[in-house]
Amino acid sequence: MTVFGKIAAGEIPGYKIAENAGFYAFLDINPLVKGHTLVIPKKEVDYIYDLDDRTVGEMFIFSKQVAKAIQKAIPCKRIGIAVIGLEVPHAHIHLIPLNRESDMAFSNPRLKLTPEEFRNIAAAIVNELTS
Repeated sequence: MTVFGKIAAGEIPGYKIAENAGFYAFLDINPLVKGHTLVIPKKEVDYIYDLDDRTVGEMFIFSKQVAKAIQKAIPCKRIGIAVIGLEVPHAHIHLIPLNRESDMAFSNPRLKLTPEEFRNIAAAIVNELTS
């Protein structure tokens, strides 16, 4: 099982944002910016384009719902989306709050947030999902 699968299964702690039968969203623990969230399918597949068409479509719809909540909770102009897939062998989508294009540069230094900051960010996004 991948580290992402273990987070979704509750075997490794994480900062959950949303979950349904097929997908799980959680804060990236090495974020580019506050609110940087990952969306994964619960089914472990390495490469996003190896997912069947229906799953990819449902994953993007789930991601859209999460992105709208992030945008309400985190001051930003847009939510950027990236699919890189080299870091962890589990298909995933990065949802990144953007105020400028450089916010999405994966070569940027990552933020170091405290557990309290992560909890507060997660709570703010979850609150927007449920309101």
